[in-house]
Amino acid sequence: MNTTRRQQKVARVIKETVSDVVTNHLSDPRIKGFVSVTEVELSSDLRNADIYLSIFGTDQNGQKNTFDAICHAKNRIQSLVVQNWPGKYCPVLKFAMDEKFKKSLKVLRLIENVARELPENEKQQ
Repeated sequence: MNTTRRQQKVARVIKETVSDVVTNHLSDPRIKGFVSVTEVELSSDLRNADIYLSIFGTDQNGQKNTFDAICHAKNRIQSLVVQNWPGKYCPVLKFAMDEKFKKSLKVLRLIENVARELPENEKQQ
């Protein structure tokens, strides 16, 4: 998908604002660990935004609880984004878990394990 400069600019504003809101303006006790907004994808008309989140520092159940709490606070997050929005229409936010980063870490761990299993003489060649 080719993105325009405007889409990139809007995505950057949404990413920064949502990160700030989740970090500093939500007080739900279910939100644990570190939440990172990894990516924002906008529709071509800038009316919808898919926001991808990675959650670290907690187990899988804790990640699910944190994600559910953020989704539950969607209207609050949307209203705080609207307050900082310079344009006429603010995109409707939709949240999703970003699994790409976790998959990348898993692949890196597998490569690391294979590298450790190689005999020393094969590593030097």
